[in-house]
Amino acid sequence: MSSQGSFWQRMGLHDWFLKKEATVTVVEPTALTPDDVFKYIVEKFEESIAQLSFGNRIVFFHEYIICFNPEDYNQFMNNKKGIFGIIIHESVKRFYEILNEYRQRGKTVEPASNKWVFRFVSHPEYARGDKSYIGKLLPGTPQPKEENLRVTFIPRQTGIAEALDVNPELMEGFTYYSEGYYEVEYKDDLKLDDEEITSGEKSLLARFETVVPDKEYIGKKIEYLMRAEQILITGKDDMEEAEDKFRIPSEWVSSPHLSVRFNKADGKFYLASYGEKTMLNEREVRPSAPDSPSWVELPVNSKIVLNGIVGVNIFKS
Repeated sequence: MSSQGSFWQRMGLHDWFLKKEATVTVVEPTALTPDDVFKYIVEKFEESIAQLSFGNRIVFFHEYIICFNPEDYNQFMNNKKGIFGIIIHESVKRFYEILNEYRQRGKTVEPASNKWVFRFVSHPEYARGDKSYIGKLLPGTPQPKEENLRVTFIPRQTGIAEALDVNPELMEGFTYYSEGYYEVEYKDDLKLDDEEITSGEKSLLARFETVVPDKEYIGKKIEYLMRAEQILITGKDDMEEAEDKFRIPSEWVSSPHLSVRFNKADGKFYLASYGEKTMLNEREVRPSAPDSPSWVELPVNSKIVLNGIVGVNIFKS
């Protein structure tokens, strides 16, 4: 089997980098600082206004996915715990200052969404100092499969931002962290209250990951962030969308298949199965009826297998 090449080869940038390396001396990048991240987010916000606004209306991205090298990300989490929340606080304050300036000039400033969303992620093939960003107008909306993502990447060789159209399949290697997720309610008065930033550490109870064998999803990791104290995991036949429902788009998952609940009293998760077959850490869970669930303890970092085909992992937020 032939190698698929590196991340940058698949993006078509490998030769571009080689040409740059012939004329540019590569300097070991200095560690990213909170100020670097803050300025980068504000810069991308201003770019989104320039790209999306028209007529008298100011339009801007509401979701920002900021991508780092894993070591840079871990340095923030290990040595500067909590700094991302402070960076987001200052970023949104600056957003409102910028939007107020437009409103004072008579521009129409109305949001496309009722919240700001920030996600900090990493990619194993990013080098130290590399960073990129993906912006979305409506937080949480998936990118249409046939369309490319518009990604701004800053290579370490030059430090100059390059805007690229990238196939979404090339982004599958990104690692998302529950502690790197932040939500802020959008305020139409363009004022930020100090208590309004919700960190993933506080709002998320658990994170679920699965990969399904169905053709249209082969190789794609599906993630679900559990915020409600009880959720339902269901299959392809269940067409109803809900925040407390993890819909796995596979014919191998029953509808419904199981429930997961978090018990505040003991700080543990529990599982009840309704599907044809559920394995929890290689032990079969006896099915029960949805209106009379039989609960078994669900340890964090467990592996759940549905109908012998679909594996689901649970991680603590």
